[in-house]
Amino acid sequence: VQLVESGGGSVQPGGSLRLSCAASGFTFSGYYMRWYRQAPGKARELVASISYRGDSTNYADAVKGRFTISRDNAKNTVYLLMNGLKPEDTAVYYCYVQIRREYWGQGTQVTVSS
Repeated sequence: VQLVESGGGSVQPGGSLRLSCAASGFTFSGYYMRWYRQAPGKARELVASISYRGDSTNYADAVKGRFTISRDNAKNTVYLLMNGLKPEDTAVYYCYVQIRREYWGQGTQVTVSS
């Protein structure tokens, strides 16, 4: 199992980024996928999750209405579109899947600062 995130970077408040997570080594369409984040000095927290076919999604209260999780099962990729970014969204963002055990990507840094 391999999860590779990309798309992070530095943006000003109010800006947007789209993160991607390319998955391999398992039947992607058979598993829920999640995005987590970890800010400096804080615990890792769940940001969003998406069902097998993408027809059910859930979000942390802090990102509802601003972030959108989606997936393309043909490309084995899950996305996180982040709009209206705030300084408190600054964190390392991780892709996650549980297949008998937990698997994490290496993370991608998102920095929101003026």
